[in-house]
Amino acid sequence: MAVENIFEYAARNKVRFSFKGLISVEDLWDLSLTNLDAIYKELNKKSKQSEEESLLNIKTQEDELLNVQIAIVKHIVSVKLAEKEAREKALAKKAQKQKIMSIIAAKQDEALRNSSIDDLQKMLDELGD
Repeated sequence: MAVENIFEYAARNKVRFSFKGLISVEDLWDLSLTNLDAIYKELNKKSKQSEEESLLNIKTQEDELLNVQIAIVKHIVSVKLAEKEAREKALAKKAQKQKIMSIIAAKQDEALRNSSIDDLQKMLDELGD
C-alpha cells in the first residue's frame, strides 16, 4: 500500500494505536524514536501471533489494520531519522563554516600585522574619520 493510501486508510477508519491509552496517527509524530520503536515492537508481536494462530492464509480486516499500523509507524520513524540526519549534517556544516571563517579572519589579521607601517598608514588614511 502506498504511503498516501495508508494515511487515507488510517484517517477513514480512525486508526488508533495503543500507547498510554489510545492515540491517533497525528500523535505518533510527537513521540520519540524510542516510543515509536516500542509501539512497532508491540505491533510486530501481534502480527507474528496472528500469523501463527491461523491454519489458513486468509487475510482478515484485523490483519490489514495491523499491516497499515506497522507501515505507518515505519514511515514515521524513517521520516524522523532522515530529519535527524539532516539536522546533524546542517550542524556539522555550520560548524565547519564557522571554523573556516575564523581561520580566514586569523589569516587576514596575520596579513595585516605583516604589512609595513607605510601600507598601514595608507589604509588608515583611506578609511578617513
